[in-house]
Amino acid sequence: MKSFKANLIILIIILLVSSAAGIFIYPKWYGSKYKPWSLGLDLVGGTSLAYKIDLSEVDQSEYEAVVAGLREVIEKRVNLYGVAEPKITIAQKGGSYELLVDLAGVKDLKDAVRQIGETPRLDFREVSQDGENIIFTKTPLTGRYISGSSLEFGNLNEPIVSLKFNEEGAKIFEEITARNVGKPLAIFVDDQLTDAPRVNEKISGGKATISGGGEGFTVEGAKQLIQRLNAGALSAPISLTSQRTVSATAAQDALYKIIVAGAIGTGIVMLFMLAYYRLLGIFAVLALLIYTALTLAVFKSGALWLIPSFTMTLSGIAGFILSVGMAVDANILIFERTKEELRKGLIKTAAIEEGFKRAWLPIRDSNISTIITATILYFFTSSFVQGFALTLGIGVAVSMFSAIFVTRNMLKVFIRK
Repeated sequence: MKSFKANLIILIIILLVSSAAGIFIYPKWYGSKYKPWSLGLDLVGGTSLAYKIDLSEVDQSEYEAVVAGLREVIEKRVNLYGVAEPKITIAQKGGSYELLVDLAGVKDLKDAVRQIGETPRLDFREVSQDGENIIFTKTPLTGRYISGSSLEFGNLNEPIVSLKFNEEGAKIFEEITARNVGKPLAIFVDDQLTDAPRVNEKISGGKATISGGGEGFTVEGAKQLIQRLNAGALSAPISLTSQRTVSATAAQDALYKIIVAGAIGTGIVMLFMLAYYRLLGIFAVLALLIYTALTLAVFKSGALWLIPSFTMTLSGIAGFILSVGMAVDANILIFERTKEELRKGLIKTAAIEEGFKRAWLPIRDSNISTIITATILYFFTSSFVQGFALTLGIGVAVSMFSAIFVTRNMLKVFIRK
């Protein structure tokens, strides 16, 4: 009796959470007000741009830092246009690098293309104060005078950013630091303040170090500053190589078709489960509805907040629909095992328990194999395949929970003997 009450309470909690998930994923009402769906350009329209990064003037040892810095700077530029969840990735083909920019719903495309294609601009500015207003005054010291920056560690193993200037830049830097001792010297990239380290003394020789002051740097914070400095300092221009535009009408039509196709496919699967397994099929359908609500809620919330920039695309929807089949497949294994135990003469409760035990190993092995495949696809392929791999992997993981926990709990509550 205690076990029945515990299972009933768990089932009620599952139903409440699933209902809340259903409201959350609905594209209107409270779900949309709290957090709207983040959709890719193939679902809302927009433009996909591919840029080739020219690293001919950059030392090979600095490729990674320059490319990472460029990506961050370009992402900030894209954000200026109000693009919802821009997707910016780096693709490496042999020894060359490409910058892939997805602009969903962008309005002024020509201006965006022009601004994105500019090489990042870095400059140093003197800081003064007029009452409560802080004034930044431009200096002649810009990124073209920087030879490079790197990460070093101090006597207490604290991270320090080392900055080197060429001969002409060293003279300008010496003059600026001489008149700004005890004051901050601001570093701007694309007219946005990146850092403002304090000048402790006049600096000669063209080499300076930036530390975090009293609070200190983190290693990640120091690396981020180095990326920004290198992106704005080193000559790594980008050139537009391809452009793909998807109209909003075509995107909406594609979204409508794939939703209808997914609904029809899921409906056919449900009808099959009801016709073939009858009573057990009812539980499979309920478990599938719960699975759908929970999985879509995970996607919308950003994959359990592990991937805050998650964007649903056509390929992602395809991965989710495939995971629906995997969820049903797990129920079929459980039900077939249960039917085998019933034919042996076991009572229903014992047959169900034994069916779950015998089905667990093949379910576990097949789903783990799929998750491993999805993981490989996510980390070693392009962005288009990554969306498919991510939704498939997460969907399969949730399907294991749905089949083993949700279905099992419902059967324990409603089937007694």
